[in-house]
Amino acid sequence: MPVTTAAYATDTLPGGTVDTVVIGGGAAGLNGALMLARSRRSVVVIDSGTPRNAPAEGVHGLLGLDGTPPAELYERGREEVRRYGGVIVSGEVASAEPATPSALPASSASSAEGDPSAGNAPSAEATPPAEGDPRFTVTLADGRTLTARRLLVATGLRDVLPDVPGLAEHWGHGVVHCPYCHGWEVRDEPIGVLAVGPASVHHALLFRQLTDDLIYFTRGTELDEDTRTRFAARDIRVVDTPVVEVVRADGGGIAGVRLADGQVVARSVLAVATLMRARTEGLEGLGLPIEDLPDGMGRRFASGMAGATDVPGVWVAGNATDPTAQVGAAAAAGALAGAHINALLAIADTDAALAAAKSGATTV
Repeated sequence: MPVTTAAYATDTLPGGTVDTVVIGGGAAGLNGALMLARSRRSVVVIDSGTPRNAPAEGVHGLLGLDGTPPAELYERGREEVRRYGGVIVSGEVASAEPATPSALPASSASSAEGDPSAGNAPSAEATPPAEGDPRFTVTLADGRTLTARRLLVATGLRDVLPDVPGLAEHWGHGVVHCPYCHGWEVRDEPIGVLAVGPASVHHALLFRQLTDDLIYFTRGTELDEDTRTRFAARDIRVVDTPVVEVVRADGGGIAGVRLADGQVVARSVLAVATLMRARTEGLEGLGLPIEDLPDGMGRRFASGMAGATDVPGVWVAGNATDPTAQVGAAAAAGALAGAHINALLAIADTDAALAAAKSGATTV
């Protein structure tokens, strides 16, 4: 259920090969691009304009920027990236695939870069030097293409709500998922937790910190006696009767939930632990490894130190690999990945320069 942000001026797609293409214009992608642009790297951000937090009124838990509307935050971020020469292009990525690496002289084969699982130094990119410097072709939905030496995937994730009639229309307002993102704003409200599985139990305990009026709707999920006893100790009421719909209030918010027996239980806020799925559309050609989250709560791109992946030349950052990261953590991950990419590009540039120098000396 992505929400598209307001349109903004888009830059011209550059020709030739750029140092890095960042796929995703949210906090992780923009901060990664900022680090690269400030290092005088040519960087292009491809932004679909559908950030995960678009429905929210403000970003919270972000020091110095608490309460800033997401659209405003991202507009500031785009301006900052452009200030250092970065390019922001509005568009959808249709495909991203490895291309033929740039040729390196055989004399460069002595400078092997290490395994991303090693976890030390900027030698963490697994790039067999004998195959040359990696290249990637990124194709947009409108057919335009560009070539990059490195990729930073920061596509975010898609929240999938349970199929309860009337629920989705309140997403980001009366329906929330994160107690740290929205908790203060719904404090002391009558809150209902719509259970989706084991993760909902802890979810309920977190929201109990925010209100004395909390009801846990099991919705057919299992709840053992020990957990029921713990809930009772915290004055959390449990309702086992199935929920059939969310009832809309006259003013447009939530009035409550209707149960299968016809009873309407008054609630003004509903908390749901969403199914979180990394946005993978158009990236299948990269062959990035994907792994399941615990308790069947979704899927993410697997990554190692600084967002490095098993695919040489490709990094991931933000909610695409860390589904629970808030805006600040996602931005920090993007910055770390950007710095890591720049460090390895510096090594690759030096290797190429050394190889060229040796090649030139040989031919003199």
